[in-house]
Formats: sequence, C-alpha cells, structure tokens
Amino acid sequence: MTYVESIFKVLVVGLVLGAGLPALFATGLVAFSSGSGGTNNDGTVQAPNPAIKAFGLLLFALVSAVILIAILWITKATIIHHFGFNPVPFIPGK
Repeated sequence: MTYVESIFKVLVVGLVLGAGLPALFATGLVAFSSGSGGTNNDGTVQAPNPAIKAFGLLLFALVSAVILIAILWITKATIIHHFGFNPVPFIPGK
C-alpha cells in the first residue's frame, strides 16, 4: 500500500465519521422535531407523525451504536486483558 492510498483511506474515514455522523444526528433531530407536531409560525397546528418521529429515533439509535462500537473497539485490548473476551468479535483483527 502506498502513502497516497493510506492518506486517502484516512481522509475517507475522517469524512464519514467526522461529518457523516453529525449529519445523521442533525437529520434525526429534524425528523424527531417535525414528527412531534406542534404549532407552525403562521399559527396553524401540525398533527404529530409517528412514522417520522420513529425515523428520528432510529437515526439516534444508529449514531449511538456507532459511537458505542467505536469505544469498544478502541478499548478492545484492555477489555480482553482484564475480562478475557473480545467485545467486538465481528471486527477482524490485524
């Protein structure tokens, strides 16, 4: 693997995790907010939409799962050393 390929991989992962996860979280906030209903700026009442609200919660759960898996992956060696099991067996090792 050349240096250019390595730099490209780091750039792609940085963009996906650095910009993609916050964008998913923001989309979840917008979906949850608009699915909750409420009053519009012109005074009309917007009915709640449970499907859009559930989609927002699904995006929150997805972002939370990615963060949890990342923390487990980072602390994998310590967890294996102290507790004797691999918390992320679905991520291949070196």
